Amino acid sequence: MTAEYRDMPIDAESEQRLAAQNLSFGLVDTTDTETFSAWLRAESRGFHEANPTAELLDVSLKGVADRRTTGVWDPSAAEPLSPVSTVSSWPTALTVPGTRTVPAWAISAVTVSPTHRRRGIARAMLESELRTAARFGSAVAVLTVSEATIYSRYGFAPAAMMANWQINPRRLHWTGPDSTGRVHFVSLEQLRDEGLALVERVRLDTPGQIEFSGHLWERLLGFGSDSSGQAKNLRAVRYDDAEGVSQGFAVYRVTGTDGSFDTNVLEVDYLVAATDDAYAALWRFLIEMDLVSEVRAPLRSVREAFAWQVSDFRAVRKTLERDHLWTRILDLPVALESRAYSGQGRIVLDVSDPLGFAQGRFLLDVDAVGAGKVTPWDAVTPDGVADVSLSINEVNALYLGGVSGVTLARAGRVTENRDGSAVVLDSLFQSAVSPWLSIWF
Repeated sequence: MTAEYRDMPIDAESEQRLAAQNLSFGLVDTTDTETFSAWLRAESRGFHEANPTAELLDVSLKGVADRRTTGVWDPSAAEPLSPVSTVSSWPTALTVPGTRTVPAWAISAVTVSPTHRRRGIARAMLESELRTAARFGSAVAVLTVSEATIYSRYGFAPAAMMANWQINPRRLHWTGPDSTGRVHFVSLEQLRDEGLALVERVRLDTPGQIEFSGHLWERLLGFGSDSSGQAKNLRAVRYDDAEGVSQGFAVYRVTGTDGSFDTNVLEVDYLVAATDDAYAALWRFLIEMDLVSEVRAPLRSVREAFAWQVSDFRAVRKTLERDHLWTRILDLPVALESRAYSGQGRIVLDVSDPLGFAQGRFLLDVDAVGAGKVTPWDAVTPDGVADVSLSINEVNALYLGGVSGVTLARAGRVTENRDGSAVVLDSLFQSAVSPWLSIWF
């Protein structure tokens, strides 16, 4: 990445708003160890994490130095070097339906000190991020959230869900296909060097995935960023097809509470497969592991094929299904024209956006091959064309194709200006592949 986005001027509107409270808003020089370390400690405090060790601090100082890092400082605080609010961001590519991507702005590390709540700091910081992202040319902003009640006020909505799965291997046997390749144990060091290429190879297959590397990739494999010590339990396996080509890998850990093996739990930290053959082989390997009483798979897609590849459907269950990736469209024509659609049709979208980024009426015209064209539309809706009114939040929820337009209409979140328009909305936006993001950021 270039430094261009990191050096963009701080948002003047938010800077003035915070200055009125005698607060300083600015960029962090990530080459300044003292200032950046104070920012990282404030971030950890904001998420109620332990104070970072010197080792973890060193990893972060190097690993996230390429991000745009901003903070708010209170000169009158007892520790004026420690920011009272933090945000980190960077440009990335977001996968959208049709094995395509849209330029996106990832937002992370959003914290406000408990000593400075209810002063509009979060609003100033997040609106600053959105305006900065729009100036940079990002069509969509994205984030994963620790709280689900904050971000809708800025136009975000959950667009890709996640599920935690629990499997009882003692109640079932494998009924899925036999794979023709082979599963190998590999070291985490080898996987660190080779695995990201496979992740990148399959990224476009699933809406909701983002391009990632560096610190996020290293953290996923437990390198230098695990204060709990759990990384020492990680194991990795790779699946090679019959021709010896790597087609998938899994990272997992086995933990237990006693020495009898009766309570051992296998937790799948990450699994990626480029082919159905690799998917089946890896899941079979994990589910059939000896000396394991339970398999847990957090942060997975809400639709997983392995539930249909075992003998007892009730031995596989979701223990949690909830929001994960939230999106916020900043340039509606670019965002909607970047994705493919599941059917041909025309619909007028009357979009309200209190922050003004995507406000207006637009005609979405989808051709026979699923390509969309967006036109600002101030005229009467043509005969035979669907017409709905909705806020930018609902457009964001629909964007990746995982939320039903009919459901939103029944919930009162989408208004049909012509009967049957919600069905048209559904038929256009739905995705055959459930949106899913496989990491936190």
